[in-house]
Amino acid sequence: MVNSAIQALGGALFPTRCCLCQWSCAGTLPLCDDCRAELVSNQQCCQQCAVPLATGAAVCGNCLSQPPHYDRVIAPWLYGEYLAYIIGRWKFHGDRALTPLLANLWHCGLPSSLPTVDLLVPVPLHWRRQWHRGYNQADLLATQLLNMYPWLMANRQLLRRRHATKAQAGMDAQQRSSNLSGAFTVSGGCDNLRVALIDDVLTTGATAGAAAGALKQAGAARVEIWCLARTPPPEKYYLE
Repeated sequence: MVNSAIQALGGALFPTRCCLCQWSCAGTLPLCDDCRAELVSNQQCCQQCAVPLATGAAVCGNCLSQPPHYDRVIAPWLYGEYLAYIIGRWKFHGDRALTPLLANLWHCGLPSSLPTVDLLVPVPLHWRRQWHRGYNQADLLATQLLNMYPWLMANRQLLRRRHATKAQAGMDAQQRSSNLSGAFTVSGGCDNLRVALIDDVLTTGATAGAAAGALKQAGAARVEIWCLARTPPPEKYYLE
């Protein structure tokens, strides 16, 4: 009772501010209901790569013709203007306090119950990039998911970046794939494990594909990508 009173007093004196509109909002997560309603869900999508589909098809043409190394992508949101701003603050501007909000958005956007996996593995940064940034955003998200789902396990050392890659902003899918060739190595056994790779945003899937390929070569039975958002492709790539 005393703790509740103290929390109520703290909320009155120091209300939580929405990270988008800056208005006060209920609870401890910095996103008001109106701004949350502006986020675009990604429910009608390819069951393998999570690219949004214009029809009710289960799998997109690209995954049918060239199946990726990963088995499934869970990306509950589309990478629109508002979510891009939140993720940008979190990823590039050191606003780590947004991690619980982003984990909550991932959880609330799940299309069904939490999938059964054996291991969470954050997609690693090269040590130089992590030293420059100060943290790995995928590791922050994985840690928060472990707090939310305490029965899950994680291995932060299983997957490593073998060499630094060029920044991929502005690259097309083929350039990204070439840039990531041989970038990941697996240091340990993962025979028959069901692995969930944790990342922030899936764009072309090149990073996810390279990491999943390394895990599959090391014996993983299934690799899923758990990320916050999927970048929509150019309009011409939508399945009609």
